Order: sequence, then structure tokens, then C-alpha cells
Amino acid sequence: MKRLRLWPRNLSGQMALLVAIALFVAQAINFTMLLQDRRAARYEQATGPAVARIVDAVERSAQGRFDGTRGRVRRATASPVNPKAEHQADVETGLRTELAEAGLQVGRIETEVRDFHRGDKRLRHWGPRMAERAVRMGGELIIAVEQPGQGWLVLNAPWPRAESYLVWRLIWQTLILYGIVLLPVLWIGRRLSQPLRSLAVAARSFVPGEVDVPVEERGPQDLRDVIAAFNALRLRVTAMLDEKDRMLGAIGHDLRTPLAALRVRIESVEDDNDRAKMADTIAEMNRTLDDILSLARLGRPSEPLTEVDLAALVDAVVEDFRDLDHDVIFEEIARLKMRIRPSLMRRAIRNLIENAIKYGQSAEVRIVPGETAVAIVVADKGPGIPPDQLGNVFDAFTRLETSRNKETGGIGLGLALARAIVRDAGGDVTLANRPEGGLAATITLPRS
Repeated sequence: MKRLRLWPRNLSGQMALLVAIALFVAQAINFTMLLQDRRAARYEQATGPAVARIVDAVERSAQGRFDGTRGRVRRATASPVNPKAEHQADVETGLRTELAEAGLQVGRIETEVRDFHRGDKRLRHWGPRMAERAVRMGGELIIAVEQPGQGWLVLNAPWPRAESYLVWRLIWQTLILYGIVLLPVLWIGRRLSQPLRSLAVAARSFVPGEVDVPVEERGPQDLRDVIAAFNALRLRVTAMLDEKDRMLGAIGHDLRTPLAALRVRIESVEDDNDRAKMADTIAEMNRTLDDILSLARLGRPSEPLTEVDLAALVDAVVEDFRDLDHDVIFEEIARLKMRIRPSLMRRAIRNLIENAIKYGQSAEVRIVPGETAVAIVVADKGPGIPPDQLGNVFDAFTRLETSRNKETGGIGLGLALARAIVRDAGGDVTLANRPEGGLAATITLPRS
């Protein structure tokens, strides 16, 4: 099951997401402050006029001029408030405090919120404007104040139901801000990310020595400077590698010339045994020189990629060892087309088989094709490698056999060269001790 990726990979998406989050947080803070202000205004709108009207009604009642059946304040023998309905405790507390400050001692104070809707029977006796305003406000607050021994004073106050309106207002404001702010941010991010993507592609596909077109310098000046620095760096790397190749060529030539002269001079040695040993030493030095130069030049191979039959290539390498009377077994398979550098891959396979013969006296070679990769397994029946040394043997000039005898330990370049060749082809080489004894060296190559 794939994990859901919430954070976008590209620059424009990241900028847009950050701006969207910032706008949403700002709008949420704005909505919270607006809602608090709205509630405070609604509280003041309900309590302020209510206190003034109650005080006026009490004064007129004391003067005998209060008609309890008319006006905005009316008298009732019992509280009309439904105790199970919605009430406003903060309004009740505020009214009690303000009435006490006005010098009025009252009994209980009860409130009830009643919603209005179109077609409400209570609006029949109201005028069209007042009825429309009441519906638009959403509700009214019934306030009942008890006068001990005199009944209840009842009045109505507007009670706006504005929360839903504020929510929709926030949504529309956010959408408008997103349209005004996010679209330019996406456009700017896209203009920035396109040169960056081109730079990333050029960096991944850069192969020293190949003819390559410089990355176009575009975008802001800082980005142009980065691209220009990359183009200059690529030229310097190519120049350094060219210089290294020329130096290696000169070293190879300077070393092979005296080796060839020595090879000619040993013909004058009368002792056949000494002459054979000298010839073997010179041949070993030539092979060592070839391995060192091949390892140093990897990364800039002169051999092009070619589509070959991997099964036929491995079989040809195995036949070379069989011609030298080595015990090498190959499990043949059907044709398997691969796009590789055949000479280099042949050398990597040969190095692994040589190691198997050197330490295990025999080699078993097989190819295991898969959907995405192909494995070439070279197994032997030798002593294997200590588990803590499996990774170290790939280092150049590393030998587990410490006698320095080239016949039993080589010079320590075979595995290093094989892994370098395979990794240059996009694969890898791994070593594992076999349960039945011996070592299995596996070359894994991608099929694409």
C-alpha cells in the first residue's frame, strides 16, 4: 500500500501549499476575532437597551404612568420563558449587574432565544419591514425580570444568528484571496522550478567526455548564476578527466616500453627455468598495469553500449576457461538481449570466474532472469570469506591471503574492477557465503 504524499515535491507546489496554509491561518484568526466582536456587539445590543427600558418602566410604574399591556416592556404574572429552551447566562448575569448599579433590586432574571423563520405566525402582526428585519436577524431574545411582589417585566430584544453568515463570508474571502495570491505564486514557482528541473536533468545525465549542450541560463539572476557555475564546473571536470586520460596513456606507454625491452632481453638468459619465471613476472606486471589503467579509466569508457545476447557472452567467457582445462560449469538458458558494453562486462565476469577457480578450484555459472533485473551468479566450493570481510574485499589492493603470493592471492584488483564495471552499467556485485560451503558472487544488472 502506497503512502499518501501530502508534501509536494516541486517548488511551485511547495510555495503554493505554504501560502495556502498561511492564508488559511490568517483567515481563521480573522474569523475568530470577528466572531468575538460580533458576540460582544450582540451582547451590548441586547443588554444596554434592555436595562434602560426596564429602569424607565419601573420609574413610570412608581409614578402610576406605566401601562403593562403596551409598549416595549410589558408586565406578566408569570415568566413566559421556557426553562428547557436556549438561554443566555452571560446576558442574565450582565443584566443583574447593571440593574444593581442602577439601584434596582430584582428577583430572578430569565432569558430565552427564539428563532424566526419566514411564515412565522408571530410576524403576522408586524409590519413588512420589521418582519423582514426579524427574519434576517434570525431570532429574538426574550428577557423576563422578576419584581418581587409585583410580577414580571418582559421585553423582546433582537438576537442575530450571524455565525453562518460569517462562515460563508470567510469562505468567500479565502477563495478570493487564494485566486489573487495563489495564482501568481504558482506562476512564479513554475518559472523558478522549470530551470531547476532542467539543471537537475542535466546533472543526472552528465557523462564526462560526451558532447553535451550547456544548460540554458534563465530565471532570476541567482538561478542564472547557479546554472552558469554548473556549466563551468562541467567543463572543468571534462578537462580534468581529459588530462587524466592523457596522463594515464603516457604512464602506460612509459611502463610498457621497458617491460617490452625486458621481455626481449630475457631471451638471452640461458637457464630455461629462470627465463620462464622472468617471462611470467613481466606478464603479471602487464596484467597488473592493464587492471590499474582500466580501473582508473572507468566512467569514461571508449566502448559504446551495444545490444548483445548476455547468455552467449557468458557462455563465450566460460568456453575460454574450458579451453584452459578449468572446471567451469554453465547452465545454458534462452537468448537474453541486454544493452551493455560487452568487452567490459566480459572482463568483470572473467574476474569473478578467475577468483572462483583460484580459491575453489571450480566454478558454477548461471543466469537468473527477472522482470526488472538479471542476475549472473558465479559460485565456487572454496573456503568462503569471513562475514566481516565481505565488504572489504571490494577495496582496491585488498587481499585476504597475506602471503603476497600472486598465484594464491593476486594483487587485489579483480573484485574492485568487476564492481566498478558493473556499477558503471547501473548494477552491482554482491558476495555471499553459501550454506553448503563456498562463495557466491552475484552480478545484478537492470533490464531497462
